[in-house]
Amino acid sequence: MATQPKKTNTKSSATKSKTIRKRRSSRKKSNNSNFKKSLFIVLGVFLMISMVAFGYFLGQQDILSGQTPIVQTYKTGEVGSQKKLLEDLSKIKTQKPQAKNEFSKKKELSVKKELNKAIKEEKLPLIAVQKEPKVRLVNSVGKPKLVIIIDDVSNARQLKKIQALHMKITPSIFPPSERSMTSHKLARGLKHYMIHLPMESGSKKFNRQYKTLKTTFTKEKIIARAKELRLLFPTARYVNNHTGSVFTDDYKGMLTLYTALKKEGFMFVDSRTIVSTKVPKITKKFGDAYVARDTFIDNAHNVKTIHKQLRKAVEIAKKKGYAIAIGHPHTVTMKALSSASSILKDVELVYIDNLMTI
Repeated sequence: MATQPKKTNTKSSATKSKTIRKRRSSRKKSNNSNFKKSLFIVLGVFLMISMVAFGYFLGQQDILSGQTPIVQTYKTGEVGSQKKLLEDLSKIKTQKPQAKNEFSKKKELSVKKELNKAIKEEKLPLIAVQKEPKVRLVNSVGKPKLVIIIDDVSNARQLKKIQALHMKITPSIFPPSERSMTSHKLARGLKHYMIHLPMESGSKKFNRQYKTLKTTFTKEKIIARAKELRLLFPTARYVNNHTGSVFTDDYKGMLTLYTALKKEGFMFVDSRTIVSTKVPKITKKFGDAYVARDTFIDNAHNVKTIHKQLRKAVEIAKKKGYAIAIGHPHTVTMKALSSASSILKDVELVYIDNLMTI
C-alpha cells in the first residue's frame, strides 16, 4: 500500500520560514530605530556643546574688547543705584556707523530699561534748581555783558585748555556719545557749564551722532531724553543745541522738547543754526526771554578772523546791553582768546548764568 506524503510538514516549514523572516525584519527595523534615536541624541548633545562654546566665545570677545556686559540689576531706592547705571552707561563702547559707530542693541536696550525704570519710580537724583523756570535776562548794570560759550566739549583735555585761560568762559559739554562715553563726568564739581545737545540738522554726517534728536521721534522719546539729561547732569541748568537746523525749525518737535526741558529745570539757549528757528515763537508762548547766539567766532580757523568776530560781538553787546558768542575748543581759538584782552576791555565777560535768571 502506497504511503501518502505528509503535507503538514511542508506547511509547518513554510510557517517557520515566514516567522523567522518577520523576526529578522522586526529586528532590523528595531536596530534602525535605535540607530536613529542614538544619532538624534548625539546631534542634540553636539548642538548644546556648540551653543555653550559659542556663548563662551562671545563672552571672551566682550572681555577682550573692554565691553562689560550689563547683567546686574539696579534696585531703585538703593544708595548708588543711579551711580551704577551711569557707570555702566559710560563703559559701553560705540562703533562707527553700520560697523563701529553704534551701541550694541542689547546693551543699549539694557541701559534704556534701567533708566526708564528709575524714571517711572521717580527715584532720580534731587535737583537743586526750580522746575519750569521762568527765563529772564539779568538787568544790565555797568559795562555791557558778553557771554562766550565753547561748544563741543567732550574730554578733560579740552576743558583744561578752557580753564587755563582764566577767563569767564562757559563750556558746553556733550552728553555721552561716540566722542566720549564719560563726558557727563566732566561736569562734576563745575559751577558754570551747559549741556550741548545733538539735534537734527540737514547733514547726514552730523545726524549719525549717538542719540541726536530727530523730528521723527515720538513725544515720549523726546521727553525721555530730557529726563535722561537730568539724570546725567544733576546740577545743569542750561542747554544749547549742537547743529539742529532741522529740529529747531520744526515747531511741534521743538515745542515738545522745550516743554520737557522746562519741566526738568533746564533753560534753552538757541545756538541759532537756522534763521527760521521756531524757538522765539515758543519762548513767547511761555512768556520767557528768547536767549540766542549773536555770532560764531571761529568759523574760520585763524586768529585774525576770530578777533574780528569778537569785535563784532562787543559791538552787539554795546547796542543791546549783552551779546552771546560761540566758539569751539580749537587750539587756534584758545590762542585768539588768550590775546583778546584789548578787544574785550569795553565789556564785562560773564558766564551764561550771570546773564540769565529764573
